[in-house]
Parts: sequence; C-alpha cells; structure tokens
Amino acid sequence: MLENLLDLVKQHAGSSIINNPAIPNERNDEAIAETTNSIAGGLQGLLSQGGGLKDVLKMFGGQDSGAATNNISQQLSGGVIQNLMDKFGLDKGAAGSIAGSLIPSVLSNLVSKTNDPADNSFNIQNIFNSLSGGQTSNMNIAGLLSKVKGGGLDVDGDGDTDLQDLMAVFSKGSGGGILDKVKGLFGN
Repeated sequence: MLENLLDLVKQHAGSSIINNPAIPNERNDEAIAETTNSIAGGLQGLLSQGGGLKDVLKMFGGQDSGAATNNISQQLSGGVIQNLMDKFGLDKGAAGSIAGSLIPSVLSNLVSKTNDPADNSFNIQNIFNSLSGGQTSNMNIAGLLSKVKGGGLDVDGDGDTDLQDLMAVFSKGSGGGILDKVKGLFGN
C-alpha cells in the first residue's frame, strides 16, 4: 500500500514539490517520501480515533459530500506541514502551500482508484490492513463500506452514519471486543 501511495504522491508532486524552488531538486524524492509517510501516518492515526474512523469510512464510501475528505485533508495537513518544516527548513507558508495543493488531490485520486473496479492498484481491504497493522484482516471492510453507503449503519435513524451510530453498534450486547462486534455486523 505504501509503495502505491508513494507512486500516487509522485504523480501529483509536480508543481507542489518537483517544480518548487523551496525544495532543492536533489531532495525532491526525499520530500515526496516524507509527504507519503506523513499521509500514511496521518491516516493510520485517524483510524485509531472514533471520529477519524467515521470520516475515513465516509470518504471511501462516497457518503461525505466532501466534508469528511476536507476534514481528513485538514488533519493530514498539520503533520505534513510540520514534517516538511522540520526536515527541509521550509517556513509554514511554503509547507502549507505544498500540503494544501497536494493532499486533496492525492486523497481524491486514492478514493477514485480504490472505488474503481477496473483499477486494482488500491484495494480497500489492503489499505485498512496496512493502516491498522493487520488488525482489520479478519474484517470485511468492503462490506462495512457498503453498509455506510446504503445507510445500513444508521442505528439512530437520523439519516446519516456518524459517530453516535458507531458507538451504538459497539455498545450493544455484552462481551467481546470491538473487532468482534464489527465482525458481527457481517455475520463473521
């Protein structure tokens, strides 16, 4: 997954990194790798938070109308900006410009490629497995996304799948961990 994400960042790094005079040409590959690692690390962090997980599911499920993707972009930007400032000595404006132009296009393309049945460069299951350190390997992430898309997880009946719905799902019943409860949604 990380290698494919690196390729995706390279595809979109033109004016943001490669043609950016603030980053010396001999450090372009390093800046692309750092940006890739920051995006992957940020997504990994989001998956570990309740609200972040909801936004990631909505982003990949196409249910967000851009709101979750914008929220994710903003959260990822902070890490990218800080890492570019630390490693390349960029000021906040230059680093912010790179993050602001690169992250939304990378996320949009990542979602598009993941949801395109003709493109097997990204697989939603592999993405979640990679970002969760393998903790989602026994879960049907595509099934979870289909429930998000179809409103099947709207437990409270308010018309959307949000953190309250996820909390309600995880608090129902007794015993078992969160993974067991998520697996139970799909009959696994």
